[in-house]
Amino acid sequence: MIKGNKVKHLNKKVGHRQAMLGNLVQSLFYHENITTTVAKAKVTRQIAEKLITRARANQKDSLTQAQKVHNLREAAKIVTDKEILHKLFNDIAPRFTTRPGGYTRILRVGQRISDASEMALLQLVERKELAQLKDDRAAVRAARNKKAGKKAAKKTAAKSEKEPKEKKKK
Repeated sequence: MIKGNKVKHLNKKVGHRQAMLGNLVQSLFYHENITTTVAKAKVTRQIAEKLITRARANQKDSLTQAQKVHNLREAAKIVTDKEILHKLFNDIAPRFTTRPGGYTRILRVGQRISDASEMALLQLVERKELAQLKDDRAAVRAARNKKAGKKAAKKTAAKSEKEPKEKKKK
């Protein structure tokens, strides 16, 4: 008699399963909808909803700074991309502040042609339109490029300051 088998194994070893589900969750938060198999969608939904709940908790003023950092780090164990983590805490979580749960939905879309697997569309209930997502991504890229440009300028300025000092020593 096997007891305590709460994990859906999905015919994967532990490391592969964790990496795959982490990538699915990141893709869900980035695109706000993904197409996958029904079994993977159900497991991904569990993880995503727990992360959104944790991010929602950070919106409360009653939490200490240490508790907020703890929530951020716990979410960062699964969502490794900083931009997506920032989007989760600053864009997705505020949308769901009034909703008591059920942040995602699974829509069955039929069978995959190659192997007849049952496919599903996993999406956030309150999601942005495609045009709005593209605008947000463009703004993030512009900010990143601007920040990278400032860092490059600082490095070149630092190098130019060091070179004359080195020449004087020789």
